[in-house]
Amino acid sequence: MFTTTKSYARLGVAAAVAALSASLIPAAFSQQRAPVVRIDGSSTVYPVTEVAAEQFQKAQGGKIRVTVGISGTGGGFKKFCRGETDISNASRPILAQEMEICKQNKVQYIELPIAYDALTVVVSPQNNWASSLTVAELKKVWEPGSQINNWNQIRPSFPNLPLKLFGPGADSGTFDYFTEAIVGKAKSSRKDYTASEDDNVLVQGVSRERAALGYFGYAYYVENKNKLKAVAIDNGKGPVMPSEKTVLNGTYQPLSRPIFIYVNANSAKRPEVRQFVSYYLSNGPAIVRKAKYVPLPSSAYKTVLARFNKNQVGTAFGGKEAIGLKMDDLLKRSLQ
Repeated sequence: MFTTTKSYARLGVAAAVAALSASLIPAAFSQQRAPVVRIDGSSTVYPVTEVAAEQFQKAQGGKIRVTVGISGTGGGFKKFCRGETDISNASRPILAQEMEICKQNKVQYIELPIAYDALTVVVSPQNNWASSLTVAELKKVWEPGSQINNWNQIRPSFPNLPLKLFGPGADSGTFDYFTEAIVGKAKSSRKDYTASEDDNVLVQGVSRERAALGYFGYAYYVENKNKLKAVAIDNGKGPVMPSEKTVLNGTYQPLSRPIFIYVNANSAKRPEVRQFVSYYLSNGPAIVRKAKYVPLPSSAYKTVLARFNKNQVGTAFGGKEAIGLKMDDLLKRSLQ
């Protein structure tokens, strides 16, 4: 029975509050009882999984809750390998030490590639000098112990302006990938820069500083093109801008990469987790495009879904990064 506003007026204040509380209890109780899918990890993958979560919850009419956190790929795997989350967003494959922790805790996982990313180097729109940078120049800037603190130290033709650096923190998979691809060793980086696991913080930092240089996932650049300028990357064959075309044709190297979700194999036995992951993969291309990343071929999502439905556990990358592989090779390896 529902109590109307008029009936509240006829009640005393205490009674009215009690009646109102009672009327809200069923809804609150129902929400508490709704099964929950818990996700954490990469800020790069977050926009894709967040779109999937919003659309799935809407389609379910609120019968299933999906929570999506951001603690970086490394931070996400720490929680995942302790069995604290059902799904881990990852902007790189699981590493050997993370595999070992999962094994110690008897956590098996299903590795599912969900999109491609073009890790993007960015500057402020006020920067009218750095339209491109070579991999060697980026290494010189970001390697441990780097003494490059001014733009004219990168290239003599650049202006005499103090360099202000922004990048992901050490728990980020983007940090791991960038340092291995550019510096030559994962997690090998100078430390005197503004670091954050939240890419939105990096977007704001770079956009406000004329002399800034930073890097993060492609979606955050696309979403903020009015605040940022992408830098073309020269890997020895001329400058190449990040785009869907250059990712798919393999010319945007070495910063093209697959991104993933990892599903706890035990969690995958629960109906709410199976329903969410099935929805995610069945609607993959549309979800990924809405999140501003590069979708896998449509046929690939069917293969990935089949892998999930077979509960195919393990990783195709052997605990290593996926650097320098062409998209076809990446896809073949991801779908093994």
